[in-house]
Amino acid sequence: MAMASKRSPLCTIFILFMLFSCSPYLASSSTSTSTFPSTICNSTPHPSFCKPNLPPNKLSTIHDYGMYYLHQSLSFAKGFLSLVKSYPIISHSSYSISAIHTLKDCQLLADLNVDFLSKTFQTISSTNSLSSMQVEDLHTLLSATLTNQETCSDGLLELTSELDSSLKNSLLGPLSNGTKLHSISLALFKHGWVPKTNTKSFPTERNHIMFSNMEKIMNGLFPLNLSVTGRRLLQTTLGNELVSRTVFVNPDGSGDFTTINHAVAAAPENTEISNGYFVIYIAAGVYNEYISIDKNKRYLMMIGEGIGRTVITGNHNNADNWTTFNSATFAVGGQGFVAKEISFRNTAGPRKGQAVAVRNGADLSTFYRCSFEGYQDTLLTHSLRQFYKECDIYGTIDFIFGNAAVVFQDCNIYLRLPLHGQGNVITAQGKTNPNQNTGTSMHLCNIRAAENLDGTRTYLGRPWKEYSTTVYTQSFMDSLINSKGWLTWNDSGFALNTLYYGEYDNKGPGSVTSERVTWHGYHVMNRKQAYHFTVCNFIQGNKWLPATQGPYTCGLL
Repeated sequence: MAMASKRSPLCTIFILFMLFSCSPYLASSSTSTSTFPSTICNSTPHPSFCKPNLPPNKLSTIHDYGMYYLHQSLSFAKGFLSLVKSYPIISHSSYSISAIHTLKDCQLLADLNVDFLSKTFQTISSTNSLSSMQVEDLHTLLSATLTNQETCSDGLLELTSELDSSLKNSLLGPLSNGTKLHSISLALFKHGWVPKTNTKSFPTERNHIMFSNMEKIMNGLFPLNLSVTGRRLLQTTLGNELVSRTVFVNPDGSGDFTTINHAVAAAPENTEISNGYFVIYIAAGVYNEYISIDKNKRYLMMIGEGIGRTVITGNHNNADNWTTFNSATFAVGGQGFVAKEISFRNTAGPRKGQAVAVRNGADLSTFYRCSFEGYQDTLLTHSLRQFYKECDIYGTIDFIFGNAAVVFQDCNIYLRLPLHGQGNVITAQGKTNPNQNTGTSMHLCNIRAAENLDGTRTYLGRPWKEYSTTVYTQSFMDSLINSKGWLTWNDSGFALNTLYYGEYDNKGPGSVTSERVTWHGYHVMNRKQAYHFTVCNFIQGNKWLPATQGPYTCGLL
């Protein structure tokens, strides 16, 4: 008999008990305005769930209620993590291979939620006033908590076999309640801590971070056998005080490690940017490795020898029972990750369905001059804040998808030939809640055909989730196929009033907006609206990108 039949009812009761229990922590704040329980819940997406679960004693301010629900969310997250861990994740369990992979996904995501909610609760508890960057950080973490819930739920809903029905049914109920609770916490945080108007001002010109003189500062970091090409590359990509240690990967045995995974394992854990980057230099070659960089491997930098020269490749895919989430050839969750001059591939091909080359769930992460090569679901920008500069991205269907706050800048978006009868969709953005600070921003990018796409309908994006948010600004849109049929937005009849799709100041034969869609959620943006989605405004890039020693454009041109 499966463990689920023994444990899930008790665990579910345990979670529900915590969900409806009273918080021992009742915050107070003299700076926030007084409010009433009757109005608190109406400011959330789930008032009917909120009202029966208000604290037994009336609190004074929205900050008090926000702290109360954050505590409830954290209690739930801990309970749900315990529940998911109670199921066996072993190959000879009574579940299907797909269910085992889904359980692994949910366990990882639930563990992240405990971390995110703990950090949010502790940060607010320890200070009387949050800085603007702290507000952005916590807003990002709470948004990602909902994304993690949704990813676990999506995986469970995809399980169709009778074998997995008990697992599916026992987890979806508590998961749904937790999602509502986290949504309430996010809403109260946004209303109580996030400024209602953005008064920040950023430059509009190109703002390139300049590299330092490297000969002096790199003394002692190069091995004697490093090639002239490798030495020159490192000299133009590393900064002074930002490097703690450099290690070298080369399959021929001349470096410190022969595999990338061994180099990652050697990296220290839970470091801060002040400690410097742990740099992994990867020699040219094809690396058949599946790499997963844990949340504790922070501020790790990988440098290859160029697109098409340093290649990390795999072929996991949905058709072979991998979940989309864990089909990734390369997955990263450690804050502050940087990759430069590397190709990431998933070679499963168009007939295998969803097959991810890179899954990124690392906050403050950057990819410079990298390529992402696949077909369906090539690049999963899963959550948190991300930046991609001068990258090449290849795919067919939904090949840039997820729910991060992400900016692509000066990137080449290459559309490949799909299977016969299929169309191409560039983006599938997954925002599920209006209070999340997420979306996909394409700035100064080039939309081009990698192959002959004559007759293939191609869409800028489709609404994967209800509040899908995607914009294209100051980008070049090539004429891929028929003058009328290719560049538009995919109309699935879903979320047309709640999504936000926008275009501003794009160029090229595919940029004409007069024959685009007429949905309520589609916008030909003005400059002020487009400015919201810039590097320094949307992902606060001026606060953290300088440390990466890479170029970026802060605002609009």
